[in-house]
Amino acid sequence: MEEHIGLDVSLKETMISVRQNGKRIWRGQCPSDPKLLAEVIRKRAPNAKRIVFETGPLSVWFYHALTAEGLPAICIDARHASAALNMAPNKTDANDADGLAHLAEVGFYREVRVKQYDSMLTRTRVSARSQLIKIKTELSNQIRGLMKTFGLIVPKGAGRVFDANVRSLIAGNSGLERIILPLLETWRSVRARAAELDRQLVAAARESAPCQLLMSIPGVGSVVAASFAAAIEAPENFRTSRAVGAWLGLTTRRYQSGEVDFGGHISRRSDGSGKKVGVRTFR
Repeated sequence: MEEHIGLDVSLKETMISVRQNGKRIWRGQCPSDPKLLAEVIRKRAPNAKRIVFETGPLSVWFYHALTAEGLPAICIDARHASAALNMAPNKTDANDADGLAHLAEVGFYREVRVKQYDSMLTRTRVSARSQLIKIKTELSNQIRGLMKTFGLIVPKGAGRVFDANVRSLIAGNSGLERIILPLLETWRSVRARAAELDRQLVAAARESAPCQLLMSIPGVGSVVAASFAAAIEAPENFRTSRAVGAWLGLTTRRYQSGEVDFGGHISRRSDGSGKKVGVRTFR
């Protein structure tokens, strides 16, 4: 007899629920490690047909690790699953696992296409670069603001120009140097790390045929090309070009009831790939 399994995944523990013929036959928990989970599943459900869990921070790792173990892992949209899980009178991890197992058994779910490792690596590199650029900008703004208190206005300029302007203004002021120079050194270090990630993206884009094609469009650089290519992965994943906009969260909301029918703002229901990413150069 085939079993259907629901996994309620958290950072430390994962609750497991196994159903067969419309009844729960076992429920327990296991550390959130796909290898340990695979051992438990093989022991408690040797004929598992579906193993369902929701999208979340660990879903990519769980999906690829469980699939590599030869198990039928299925990742479903957490927003859609919540409608069914919220029907339980008590919100607990055990009840969530039972609800997911029930969804797996009846087949009432929407499977999510999980990105491949290479695509996630590219997206992580883009995200890390963006975060470093944000930190660098905040540090430079903090330096400008602190120096204004002492009547020192840093002229406009970025990169080495900003560094030189700050050093020239605080030269000879030992008290202010002890405060500003550590911030300036941190700014330089963050800027260097962001530049390194930028070079990695450029190098990866040069080796990617889809990125080279996208970069032939005026105004599209390595960051935008890499982000778009990682979000799409393979064109055959989409039946029509209109589906790409929906995947990136760029389709408008719609409300229709009786004679009322109007559209709203874009849904933004995506993983952030639809957000425009600017390309910056580092000198």
